[in-house]
Amino acid sequence: MGEAFSALGINLPQIIAQIVNFAILLVILRFTLYKPILGMLDARRQRIAEGLNAAESAREEASEAQASIEGQLDDARQQSQEILANAQQIATRIQDEARSESDRSRETALERATQEIALERDRAISELRGEFADITIAATERVIKQAVNRDDHERIIEETFAESDITEQGK
Repeated sequence: MGEAFSALGINLPQIIAQIVNFAILLVILRFTLYKPILGMLDARRQRIAEGLNAAESAREEASEAQASIEGQLDDARQQSQEILANAQQIATRIQDEARSESDRSRETALERATQEIALERDRAISELRGEFADITIAATERVIKQAVNRDDHERIIEETFAESDITEQGK
């Protein structure tokens, strides 16, 4: 067999030495490079997995935060609409109160004016009666050529007014 290998150009002791050298190199590389490289790859794989998990949890937290923010925005919109509705109700109530106060003031002023007019009318009638009494006294004095005292004069005026009221009511 040695001759068959020699005829083929194969040197058996050299092949065995190369196989042993390869096996020793393989064992040395396994302990010096292969295990540390596998450890680095495992650590890197673990960091990548942790990063993906962290990204997934950050994505979930972001979606939860987005949902929370949207909920808060909806609540804020609803509260602003309620505040606006309350403000409109208050404005309406204030306008109604102002209108009713204005109506009360107008009615009070109208009553006051009516009372003042009635007082002025009564005062004017009173003055007219006084003037009428003076004219009547003067006329009576001229007619009867004597002075009429104040009590007689007032009695005559009252009788005259009573007669004129009866005639006016009869009309």
